[in-house]
Amino acid sequence: MRRDNRVAYGRGKRKTPTFNPTQFINTNPREDVVPVYEAKHTFSTFGLNHRLVQTVATMGLEHPSPIQDQIIPHILEGRDVIGVAETGTGKTAAFLIPLIDRTLSTHNSQTLILTPTRELAIQIEDELKRLARGQKLYSVICVGGTGIQPQIRALRRKNHFVIGTPGRIMDLMRRKSFTPQEVTSVVLDEADRMLDMGFIHDMRTILRTIPRERETLLFSATMSSATERVVSEFLKDPILVSVKKKDVTNSIKQDVVRYFEATKFETLTSLLASPDMERVIIFGAMKHKVEALARLLTKHGVPAESIHGNKSHGQRQRSLRAFKTGHTRVLVATDVAARGIHVDNVSHVINYDLPGTFEDYVHRIGRTGRADKRGMALTFVPA
Repeated sequence: MRRDNRVAYGRGKRKTPTFNPTQFINTNPREDVVPVYEAKHTFSTFGLNHRLVQTVATMGLEHPSPIQDQIIPHILEGRDVIGVAETGTGKTAAFLIPLIDRTLSTHNSQTLILTPTRELAIQIEDELKRLARGQKLYSVICVGGTGIQPQIRALRRKNHFVIGTPGRIMDLMRRKSFTPQEVTSVVLDEADRMLDMGFIHDMRTILRTIPRERETLLFSATMSSATERVVSEFLKDPILVSVKKKDVTNSIKQDVVRYFEATKFETLTSLLASPDMERVIIFGAMKHKVEALARLLTKHGVPAESIHGNKSHGQRQRSLRAFKTGHTRVLVATDVAARGIHVDNVSHVINYDLPGTFEDYVHRIGRTGRADKRGMALTFVPA
């Protein structure tokens, strides 16, 4: 059986990791004392549409988060903005609330929101629907991995918000099903991730087709040189708002798991047998290896779902839903597929395969220990 386990999960080539995870062992993470942020505004003092304010209140949002408090006034003024903020800071509502407000006052406006992944596009539309409930605002999701014809049909009607990935938006532009000339506002969400995933040429083509009079809002967890080039090329005199979250390499408990190749899988199943492993994301190196590992875990009595680029849109959503709702406690994922996925209460992240870079490592372990919760990251390292 050990030999079969190795065969099922042992093929494929990948890039050699460029950092040593053992230097990040941190079995006693510090408790960072974060000063309580005092907002200058409330949602009722931004000057928003009164029905929108009521909806926000019914959602239990009383005081804006730091990114919301600082950036919403600039968006309401029509300024280009750069929001340096990570997941969990409230950035989605930070751009949706003022854009919904503007759309309610000028119904001929159209917003294009570009995201790196299908999952993030869906999450943005879900929040849009909650915030715009009862307001007769229309939206469409345009992403790959699902049929293009329904999206073409949906684009024939007036959509106030078009939410999509750069590749599918480009496909729709080539078919003349989407006309960027009508766009009045653009949001580049998780711009650094879109650039990492190779979307720069699509992003440039799309942005060059949209009228220059638009408002451009860029959100990114980091400001790399590539992101700065996009800013200088496509944003006009932007306002920068930066919200720093805790340093995950200091605040998340981290350790390594030494393993021998012949017993690597058994080492994993032994870990997963612990009752502390309540909700676990396991990261693998390649799509076929992730799928094989999920199947092998399920076969050995640990029901697991997988999410990777070879799965259809519907399959990925079903896997993610099963994990989010607690029907399965283990999700096996690739780096790319996990980008933009927000799941609360992840108790552990396991790097079954080493990430390629330090940035990938930080992104992976950031899936746990979210908000005020404490989590743990374990990285498999050869003995």
